[in-house]
Amino acid sequence: MRRGLLIILSSPSGAGKSTLSKRLLDWDASLSFSVSATTRQAREGEVDGEDYHFLSEARFQSEVADGGMLEHAHVFGNFYGSPREPVQKAIEAGRDVLFDIDWQGAQQIQNSALGPHTLSIFILPPSITELHRRLVARGQDDEAVIARRMRKSWDEISHWAEYDYVLINDDLEETDARLRTIISAARLKRLQQPGLNAHVRALQAQFEEMR
Repeated sequence: MRRGLLIILSSPSGAGKSTLSKRLLDWDASLSFSVSATTRQAREGEVDGEDYHFLSEARFQSEVADGGMLEHAHVFGNFYGSPREPVQKAIEAGRDVLFDIDWQGAQQIQNSALGPHTLSIFILPPSITELHRRLVARGQDDEAVIARRMRKSWDEISHWAEYDYVLINDDLEETDARLRTIISAARLKRLQQPGLNAHVRALQAQFEEMR
Protein backbone atom coordinates (compact mmCIF):
# COMPACT_ATOMS: atom_id res chain seq x y z
CA MET A 1 0.00 0.00 0.00
CA ARG A 2 1.18 3.51 -0.74
CA ARG A 3 0.35 6.96 0.52
CA GLY A 4 -1.66 9.20 -1.75
CA LEU A 5 -0.25 12.30 -3.44
CA LEU A 6 -1.49 15.87 -3.37
CA ILE A 7 -1.13 16.70 -7.06
CA ILE A 8 -1.09 20.45 -7.69
CA LEU A 9 -1.69 21.84 -11.19
CA SER A 10 -1.21 25.57 -11.72
CA SER A 11 -1.12 27.78 -14.80
CA PRO A 12 -2.36 31.10 -16.14
CA SER A 13 -5.91 31.02 -17.51
CA GLY A 14 -5.95 29.55 -21.01
CA ALA A 15 -2.84 27.38 -20.69
CA GLY A 16 -4.89 24.18 -20.64
CA LYS A 17 -4.95 23.29 -16.94
CA SER A 18 -8.68 22.49 -16.76
CA THR A 19 -8.57 20.29 -19.87
CA LEU A 20 -5.54 18.40 -18.55
CA SER A 21 -7.20 17.96 -15.14
CA LYS A 22 -10.27 16.38 -16.77
CA ARG A 23 -8.05 14.05 -18.78
CA LEU A 24 -6.24 12.92 -15.64
CA LEU A 25 -9.53 12.15 -13.90
CA ASP A 26 -10.62 10.10 -16.92
CA TRP A 27 -7.26 8.30 -16.97
CA ASP A 28 -7.41 7.09 -13.37
CA ALA A 29 -10.75 6.59 -11.63
CA SER A 30 -9.03 6.44 -8.22
CA LEU A 31 -7.85 10.03 -8.63
CA SER A 32 -10.23 12.51 -7.01
CA PHE A 33 -10.60 16.25 -7.42
CA SER A 34 -10.33 18.46 -4.36
CA VAL A 35 -13.68 20.20 -3.91
CA SER A 36 -13.01 23.74 -2.73
CA ALA A 37 -14.96 25.61 -0.08
CA THR A 38 -16.22 29.11 -0.82
CA THR A 39 -18.25 31.87 0.77
CA ARG A 40 -19.80 32.99 -2.53
CA GLN A 41 -23.39 32.15 -3.34
CA ALA A 42 -24.10 29.02 -5.38
CA ARG A 43 -24.85 29.68 -9.03
CA GLU A 44 -27.72 28.07 -10.88
CA GLY A 45 -27.05 24.36 -11.35
CA GLU A 46 -24.21 24.15 -8.82
CA VAL A 47 -24.48 21.41 -6.20
CA ASP A 48 -23.16 21.79 -2.66
CA GLY A 49 -20.43 19.22 -2.01
CA GLU A 50 -19.87 18.54 -5.71
CA ASP A 51 -19.03 21.87 -7.31
CA TYR A 52 -18.07 23.61 -4.06
CA HIS A 53 -18.67 23.39 -0.34
CA PHE A 54 -20.74 26.55 0.17
CA LEU A 55 -20.02 28.02 3.61
CA SER A 56 -20.97 31.18 5.46
CA GLU A 57 -18.10 33.58 6.04
CA ALA A 58 -18.25 32.90 9.78
CA ARG A 59 -18.01 29.14 9.21
CA PHE A 60 -15.17 29.58 6.74
CA GLN A 61 -13.18 31.76 9.12
CA SER A 62 -13.77 29.25 11.91
CA GLU A 63 -12.42 26.44 9.72
CA VAL A 64 -9.31 28.50 8.93
CA ALA A 65 -8.74 29.30 12.63
CA ASP A 66 -9.05 25.60 13.53
CA GLY A 67 -6.58 24.52 10.84
CA GLY A 68 -9.33 23.02 8.72
CA MET A 69 -8.11 24.56 5.45
CA LEU A 70 -4.97 23.42 3.68
CA GLU A 71 -4.90 26.69 1.79
CA HIS A 72 -7.21 29.67 1.43
CA ALA A 73 -7.44 33.02 -0.30
CA HIS A 74 -9.69 36.06 -0.67
CA VAL A 75 -10.64 36.56 -4.33
CA PHE A 76 -13.00 39.22 -5.69
CA GLY A 77 -14.81 39.65 -2.38
CA ASN A 78 -15.17 35.98 -1.50
CA PHE A 79 -13.10 33.39 0.36
CA TYR A 80 -11.95 30.15 -1.25
CA GLY A 81 -10.08 27.26 0.33
CA SER A 82 -9.26 23.54 0.29
CA PRO A 83 -10.72 21.57 3.24
CA ARG A 84 -8.07 19.49 5.00
CA GLU A 85 -10.08 16.52 6.33
CA PRO A 86 -11.20 14.87 3.05
CA VAL A 87 -7.70 15.26 1.62
CA GLN A 88 -6.09 13.76 4.73
CA LYS A 89 -8.43 10.76 4.61
CA ALA A 90 -7.82 10.22 0.90
CA ILE A 91 -4.03 10.17 1.02
CA GLU A 92 -4.01 7.96 4.12
CA ALA A 93 -6.14 5.50 2.11
CA GLY A 94 -3.64 5.63 -0.75
CA ARG A 95 -5.74 7.81 -3.07
CA ASP A 96 -4.33 10.81 -4.90
CA VAL A 97 -6.07 14.20 -4.79
CA LEU A 98 -5.86 16.71 -7.63
CA PHE A 99 -5.77 20.46 -6.93
CA ASP A 100 -6.48 23.17 -9.51
CA ILE A 101 -5.06 26.17 -7.62
CA ASP A 102 -2.79 29.18 -8.11
CA TRP A 103 0.79 29.63 -6.92
CA GLN A 104 -0.27 31.12 -3.58
CA GLY A 105 -2.41 28.10 -2.75
CA ALA A 106 0.38 25.82 -3.92
CA GLN A 107 2.85 27.48 -1.54
CA GLN A 108 0.46 27.11 1.39
CA ILE A 109 -0.02 23.40 0.75
CA GLN A 110 3.70 22.80 0.20
CA ASN A 111 4.41 24.51 3.53
CA SER A 112 1.75 22.52 5.41
CA ALA A 113 2.20 19.25 7.31
CA LEU A 114 1.20 17.41 4.12
CA GLY A 115 3.87 19.22 2.11
CA PRO A 116 6.20 16.19 1.79
CA HIS A 117 3.43 14.35 -0.10
CA THR A 118 2.80 17.06 -2.70
CA LEU A 119 3.63 16.91 -6.40
CA SER A 120 3.48 20.36 -7.97
CA ILE A 121 3.31 20.90 -11.73
CA PHE A 122 3.14 24.21 -13.60
CA ILE A 123 1.68 24.41 -17.12
CA LEU A 124 3.15 27.06 -19.44
CA PRO A 125 1.60 28.22 -22.72
CA PRO A 126 3.79 28.01 -25.86
CA SER A 127 3.53 31.80 -26.30
CA ILE A 128 1.61 34.83 -25.00
CA THR A 129 -0.03 35.21 -28.41
CA GLU A 130 -1.32 31.64 -28.22
CA LEU A 131 -2.50 32.20 -24.63
CA HIS A 132 -4.57 35.17 -25.77
CA ARG A 133 -5.93 33.22 -28.75
CA ARG A 134 -7.11 30.39 -26.48
CA LEU A 135 -8.87 32.80 -24.09
CA VAL A 136 -10.72 34.39 -27.00
CA ALA A 137 -11.51 31.04 -28.67
CA ARG A 138 -13.20 29.51 -25.64
CA GLY A 139 -15.82 32.27 -25.76
CA GLN A 140 -16.44 32.46 -22.01
CA ASP A 141 -15.36 36.04 -21.28
CA ASP A 142 -15.80 39.51 -22.74
CA GLU A 143 -12.85 41.64 -23.82
CA ALA A 144 -12.49 43.36 -20.45
CA VAL A 145 -12.27 40.05 -18.57
CA ILE A 146 -9.82 38.65 -21.11
CA ALA A 147 -7.64 41.74 -20.71
CA ARG A 148 -7.70 41.29 -16.93
CA ARG A 149 -6.77 37.62 -17.25
CA MET A 150 -3.90 38.50 -19.57
CA ARG A 151 -2.57 41.10 -17.12
CA LYS A 152 -2.69 38.52 -14.34
CA SER A 153 -1.05 35.81 -16.44
CA TRP A 154 2.49 37.12 -16.03
CA ASP A 155 2.14 37.21 -12.25
CA GLU A 156 1.22 33.51 -12.41
CA ILE A 157 3.98 32.62 -14.89
CA SER A 158 6.64 34.42 -12.83
CA HIS A 159 6.32 31.69 -10.15
CA TRP A 160 7.08 28.78 -12.50
CA ALA A 161 10.41 27.98 -10.82
CA GLU A 162 8.68 27.20 -7.50
CA TYR A 163 7.20 23.97 -8.90
CA ASP A 164 8.61 20.43 -9.04
CA TYR A 165 7.87 20.08 -12.75
CA VAL A 166 7.14 22.56 -15.54
CA LEU A 167 5.52 21.55 -18.83
CA ILE A 168 5.04 23.65 -21.97
CA ASN A 169 1.60 22.82 -23.31
CA ASP A 170 2.25 23.22 -27.03
CA ASP A 171 0.72 19.80 -27.82
CA LEU A 172 -2.15 18.58 -25.68
CA GLU A 173 -1.62 14.86 -26.30
CA GLU A 174 2.10 15.04 -25.53
CA THR A 175 1.58 17.16 -22.41
CA ASP A 176 -1.09 14.74 -21.20
CA ALA A 177 1.28 11.79 -21.67
CA ARG A 178 4.07 13.57 -19.80
CA LEU A 179 1.74 14.37 -16.90
CA ARG A 180 0.83 10.70 -16.56
CA THR A 181 4.51 9.73 -16.60
CA ILE A 182 5.34 12.25 -13.87
CA ILE A 183 2.49 11.07 -11.64
CA SER A 184 3.31 7.39 -12.18
CA ALA A 185 6.92 8.01 -11.15
CA ALA A 186 5.99 10.14 -8.11
CA ARG A 187 3.76 7.36 -6.80
CA LEU A 188 6.84 5.14 -6.54
CA LYS A 189 8.91 7.55 -4.44
CA ARG A 190 10.24 5.96 -1.26
CA LEU A 191 8.29 8.40 0.94
CA GLN A 192 5.03 7.31 -0.69
CA GLN A 193 5.58 3.64 0.15
CA PRO A 194 5.23 3.25 3.94
CA GLY A 195 5.37 -0.54 3.68
CA LEU A 196 8.97 -0.57 2.49
CA ASN A 197 10.42 -0.46 6.01
CA ALA A 198 8.54 -3.59 7.03
CA HIS A 199 9.54 -5.34 3.82
CA VAL A 200 13.22 -4.55 4.33
CA ARG A 201 13.02 -5.76 7.95
CA ALA A 202 11.52 -9.02 6.69
CA LEU A 203 14.35 -9.36 4.19
CA GLN A 204 16.86 -8.76 6.97
CA ALA A 205 15.21 -11.44 9.14
CA GLN A 206 15.37 -13.90 6.25
CA PHE A 207 19.00 -13.07 5.72
CA GLU A 208 19.77 -13.64 9.39
CA GLU A 209 18.05 -17.03 9.27
CA MET A 210 20.35 -18.10 6.44
CA ARG A 211 23.53 -17.30 8.38
